[in-house]
Amino acid sequence: MRLIAVPERIPRRGSAFWRFAGRTVLGSRGWKMQGELPNISKFVIALAPHTSNWDFVYGASVMFALDIQLAFLGKHTLFRVPVLSTFLRWIGGIPVDRSAARGVVADSVRAFRDAGEKRVLVITPEGTRSRVEKFRTGFLHIARGAGVPVVLVGLDYATRTVFIGPAIDPGEDVEADRERIEAHFRTMQPRNPR
Repeated sequence: MRLIAVPERIPRRGSAFWRFAGRTVLGSRGWKMQGELPNISKFVIALAPHTSNWDFVYGASVMFALDIQLAFLGKHTLFRVPVLSTFLRWIGGIPVDRSAARGVVADSVRAFRDAGEKRVLVITPEGTRSRVEKFRTGFLHIARGAGVPVVLVGLDYATRTVFIGPAIDPGEDVEADRERIEAHFRTMQPRNPR
């Protein structure tokens, strides 16, 4: 399987076993990668489109294959089963109750500030696998508040390609950034077309 290079400043997991596991999953399903990661130690990843539980499987496989240490926001109900919760937290999961999600942006910005030199946070801009009219903007507010770029990562099921990049520095016009990012992801076919 074709991988991309991981720049030296990106936080690493350091596990040969999990690198092999991630590459095996992606390779056995015919996935490839295209693009590049910026050589920076802190950023938000916007992962889209998100229409299936398979998106998590392939997203986690990319993380393991590239040996990247990251955190991600996940629905709190996924963390109710002790064994699953332990695994999700180990790979970087942070439970979020979407019915009471107040404070998630401020907490995430604080986590970037408290993280020291390295932190990568993955967020699905749709916030759900269900159809949404437009992306949520929390990921942009987190990136702006933390002073970090957003790296776009797309899963295109038509070509079985993980598209990595570009990196975007969020500006003052959050709505314009949201529209530009949505347009970027419209070219990618989700697992469950909407």
